[in-house]
Amino acid sequence: MTLPRKALVCVDDTPFYHVTSRCVRRSFLCGVDHATGHDYSHRRLFIEQRIHLLSTLFAIDIAAYAVMSNHLHLVVKLSPEIMNDWSDREVLERWTSLHKGSLLVQRYLNGTALSAAELAALKDIITLYRLRLADLGWFMKCLNEPIARMANKEDGCRGHFWEARYRSQALLTDEALLTCMAYVDLNPIRADMAASPEESQHTSIKERINPSLNLSKTITDLMKLHQLNHFNYALKPLLSFDGNITDQEQHGILFNLNDYLELVDHTGRALRNDKRGAIALHLPPILERLGIDRKAWLNNATAFEQIYRQRFAKRPKRQAANNVA
Repeated sequence: MTLPRKALVCVDDTPFYHVTSRCVRRSFLCGVDHATGHDYSHRRLFIEQRIHLLSTLFAIDIAAYAVMSNHLHLVVKLSPEIMNDWSDREVLERWTSLHKGSLLVQRYLNGTALSAAELAALKDIITLYRLRLADLGWFMKCLNEPIARMANKEDGCRGHFWEARYRSQALLTDEALLTCMAYVDLNPIRADMAASPEESQHTSIKERINPSLNLSKTITDLMKLHQLNHFNYALKPLLSFDGNITDQEQHGILFNLNDYLELVDHTGRALRNDKRGAIALHLPPILERLGIDRKAWLNNATAFEQIYRQRFAKRPKRQAANNVA
């Protein structure tokens, strides 16, 4: 039986999660559908834009992403501590960027004086919105529903576009996080959609190499395209690499960016069409520091989902959900 999402996602265990959404009915999310000849490439920029817009509005950071032909990958960090700096009004403004909000919320934002009872009710609403703005389920709902509506309208059909609900996988160790991020960033190369990381369009690795999201439209156009009521925030960048652990407070990824880019580049070069992975003569010392075997790294980085799904398939579901490494 499928577990409720709250049993699979727990910030106390880990803030990092690998999330995937796949299409049904052999639908194409993006790219050229070879069965029909239809080109859906325009959706990739829309999805990439929306990932960044939602990350900016939510207390959720993006560590890695890849928009593929019939599925998308995200590695996210749940960061509820970010909300400590948000006032009640900012919480309402963030939520109403995406949703209209109740009449009470609209009256408050318009400057209408509220009674004591109305203010008490408003406090309850704000508490609810705070929880939602840190919730992975609401983040994915706000990401996937507009994509499904767009796709169904373009395809002239109704019904489900996504394969059930999204899948999330807890990343409990540094090794799991590093492996999963590389797995996501190398998806286009394994799928023969790109020859190198810097050529893989609409991926986090491309954005890290050339940190300039191609927002070819103005904010006004973006608001119309993504049906936002308003948007008054600077776009949040990808989750930063903080380097090695220090005595300072750190909120990013505890690796060095140059090490990571070099590691992904070497791993990508080791991939071959006739073999799952070939052992590179040299891999960056980050593997040595984490105590990761080179052969195990290549196997895990090329088949992350398959390996971890098989590893925990025979365990009780609740235990498996809490022990994915």
